[in-house]
Amino acid sequence: MAHYQRAGSIPAKRHTQHRDPGGALYYEELMGEEGFSSDSSLLYHRHVPSAVVGARVWQLPDQATVSNHPLLPRHLKLHQLFEGQEWKSCDAVRDRRLVLGNADVRINYVVAGTPSPLYRNATGDECAYVEAGSGTVETVFGDLEVASGDYVIIPRATTHRWVPSGGEPLRLYVVEANGHIAPPKRYLSRYGQFLEHAPYCERDLRLPGAPRLVDEQDAEVYIKHRGDGPAGLAGSVHVTPHHPFDVVGWDGCLYPYAFNIADFEPITGRVHQPPPVHQVFEGTNFVICNFVPRKVDYHPLAVPVPYYHSNVDSDEVMFYVGGDYEARKGSGINVGSVSLHPGGYPHGPQPAAIEASLGAESFEELAVMVDTFRPLGLGEAGQVSDDGVYAWTWAGRGPRS
Repeated sequence: MAHYQRAGSIPAKRHTQHRDPGGALYYEELMGEEGFSSDSSLLYHRHVPSAVVGARVWQLPDQATVSNHPLLPRHLKLHQLFEGQEWKSCDAVRDRRLVLGNADVRINYVVAGTPSPLYRNATGDECAYVEAGSGTVETVFGDLEVASGDYVIIPRATTHRWVPSGGEPLRLYVVEANGHIAPPKRYLSRYGQFLEHAPYCERDLRLPGAPRLVDEQDAEVYIKHRGDGPAGLAGSVHVTPHHPFDVVGWDGCLYPYAFNIADFEPITGRVHQPPPVHQVFEGTNFVICNFVPRKVDYHPLAVPVPYYHSNVDSDEVMFYVGGDYEARKGSGINVGSVSLHPGGYPHGPQPAAIEASLGAESFEELAVMVDTFRPLGLGEAGQVSDDGVYAWTWAGRGPRS
């Protein structure tokens, strides 16, 4: 984000002395992307940020995937994943379950009722969509209050933790990148400002509050990092002599932020608009889009639901989070469902939905879509939540024996 921010106490000039009231130096840390060549922030710590007094292995949740083979569209029922489980004891880090993944991106789902441990994802940025519930994301930069409909962008290696609130579970759909996540380049000027045609802008972003200072010793930080485990991932727990929330001030263009889906302004037209008009973020070899309540096509002969399409380069993953998704009526798709349409597979509305949509003036659907440019494998959660019948819904009958 080329949107400069500052918080707390920082010196007038970077890389110069900055001292506490007693005269001791604060420790300056540059947190930057792409080897000093991209966005960064400077953080000023009370204690040495690299100090560690202990380490152990963290056995990550199951990260293995299996191929979507034979190639099929699939309906995954995510709300079934935590049925019968005591969600009050689950946290947003150690209990997330892998739904789909490839070398560029992993999609997880979790229902959390207890604060997570301190966590740092060193493999890439995270975009967490808050499906339901509310809470606080405590970070080394400051806190973000979040609730249903929020996207939360957390840069790689940001130490943070999730704290649910309100007595209800926090339902999170977590997109983990192996790179960085940002607004689409076509929305931005060459210097990084949102342009006039963008469906949201800087005013819609919520930034961390004042830095959180915690005076504790021997804090544990869970770290997901590159290794030789499944998907090239491994986990470690570092014990730090002082709590990592010791930043007195920071400034720069790299920080976590939140954006609510209700602040996305839909782009409409006389005839059906293609999915890129719904894009909200991009990563390396994937994009994130959202479909929000909106007026639909107003040509007198318009067909409001999507036409059948074979996106030969992309797997399409749609997470249905609210409203009534017109194109999927009759397929069993409901709130909490994920549809997977693999690249090269022609897909579109259920046949009866086409005639039923004619003359509609608006759609009340709410969905989050991830399109990937490499095939997705099914994670543990994707395999157990597959309804097994979605592929046959267009034909109206089951497979030949």
